[in-house]
Amino acid sequence: MKRIEEFQFLLRKNNIAAYIIPTADYHQSEYVSDYFKGRSFLSGFTGSAGTIVVTPSDARLWTDGRYFIQAQNQLKDSGIALMKMGMQNVPTILEYLKSILKPDDVLAFDGKVINTASFLTYEKELKCKFELNIDLINEIWQDRPALPNKMIYELIEYYSGESTKSKIERLIKKIKEKKANTHILTSLEDQAWLYNLRGDDVDHTPVFLAYTVIVDEEIHLFVDNKKINSNVNKILQSNGIKLHPYDDVYSFVAGLRHKNILIDKDKVNSVLYNNIKANNQIIFAQNPTILMKAIKNETEIKNTKHAHILDGVAVTKFMKWIKENVATKDLTELDAQNYLEKLRRKEESLISLSFDTICAYKENAAMMHYNAITGNNSRLHPEGMLLVDSGGTYLYGTTDITRTISLGNPSQEEKLYFTTVLKSVIDLADTVFLKGCTGQNLDIKARGPIWKLLIDYKCGTGHGVGHILSVHEAPNGFRWQTVKERNDSAVLEPGMITTDEPGIYLENKLGIRTENELLCKEVTSNEFGTFYGFETITYAPIDLDLIEPSYLSTDERNWLNDYHKMVYDKISPYLDDKENEWLKNYTRKI
Repeated sequence: MKRIEEFQFLLRKNNIAAYIIPTADYHQSEYVSDYFKGRSFLSGFTGSAGTIVVTPSDARLWTDGRYFIQAQNQLKDSGIALMKMGMQNVPTILEYLKSILKPDDVLAFDGKVINTASFLTYEKELKCKFELNIDLINEIWQDRPALPNKMIYELIEYYSGESTKSKIERLIKKIKEKKANTHILTSLEDQAWLYNLRGDDVDHTPVFLAYTVIVDEEIHLFVDNKKINSNVNKILQSNGIKLHPYDDVYSFVAGLRHKNILIDKDKVNSVLYNNIKANNQIIFAQNPTILMKAIKNETEIKNTKHAHILDGVAVTKFMKWIKENVATKDLTELDAQNYLEKLRRKEESLISLSFDTICAYKENAAMMHYNAITGNNSRLHPEGMLLVDSGGTYLYGTTDITRTISLGNPSQEEKLYFTTVLKSVIDLADTVFLKGCTGQNLDIKARGPIWKLLIDYKCGTGHGVGHILSVHEAPNGFRWQTVKERNDSAVLEPGMITTDEPGIYLENKLGIRTENELLCKEVTSNEFGTFYGFETITYAPIDLDLIEPSYLSTDERNWLNDYHKMVYDKISPYLDDKENEWLKNYTRKI
């Protein structure tokens, strides 16, 4: 309670009626560096998504269905109430603010971590005053970490498949198509992709803190100069990119006059917007780079497939190890998690894990984003199921894979649920669809078998995956309904990579998820139109011990057998004789 009470004292001192603390940095990143984890500092809730609203006498945290169980546990005794987003009778943040704020009240926040879209909504809908240049978290966070300052490095064209010069030329063309002559680009992933540079400023995402402003084809990069070595500096100079100190972007854009400025209001923070709105014409549109980087080129596709082979080797070895050792060794979830990481780190091209591994035993797996470090760290026994959601970022590409593994004596109920999830995975992976479809059109393919059991999972079915960037990448995804906060409803196009990860989660009982990545490809064009389909590019066994073959159709069994043959062919050359023998058994025909 102490931190909330201390924060509420500051609200009263500053005559603030409500204060918003989102999960964001100055660039609206999904994952943020430690400096920006104010929400976690104040509440104790460590999930990757959530927003706190604090008033002088009340505090509430909004988060989505992935985190309900985790948030409920971590908010205990914090003085912060949990607001379950999307649930009946739970107001949105805006509805709540409307109900409590009066015309003379002040709504405050650090405008650098609130995006323009949110600010404009608050400005339009709320009849109150605003203060967007106050960071109250900083006043009580005495040992706040410093902003990250890791060195930036080059991603050579062998891995990226396109030169920086080519990407810049394509981007400038897109800017002109939007009738703009200026573009403010703040998304970290977009900038890393544009310059073929990577960094280490955010855990699990190889990016660096920076802003880009393109003015009449002149490119200005705002970044801490200490991160720039001679090689990177040479690359930037050769592409005509002008360097500026990181924080100077605010005064620089404030000096722009009579420009047609393209900004993505979901990405550009509200302080930047307020510095340009009075003297320029603002054009709101999605960053052109979002779609550009989502459609992978041939080199990125080839390299990503190789990354999945390397990753599949580690996951396959892990599956063998856990099955063979759970009965004889005293193992916990963390032991298993650490062993898998050790296997991944044997590969020299690994940059980092692509996210915090979820290694959840039995009922812990019902929490979609369970963390063994902050959770129970349960001991494993030769019974029940272990769900492991993990991935790596390699110099070749980024991976995301989930396998649910039987540790012994699976029940018929476990087999029913596991096989149903497998049917869902197969039905989506095997679909053929007309050009123009979005993930929202196709989500029913995955959800259908699970809905027939009158069960649902409270998250999307899949998300886009970046190339040596964020493991969660817009604008493609699979979801049955539009979620305003998530840009994942784009038309699916060849070259996009999207996860296929339906699941069944029963609170206090079990959790099952199987996840592969799908590459969108053209199937054919005929008099009826252009048809697309998917190629599965994740290579690791799906646990045959949990499958009840009688629940699968002939086509589904054939799909599984073909998939397992592909897994064996790709993974076996990297295994020793004993590992090969094990893999041959676990990829056998059923």
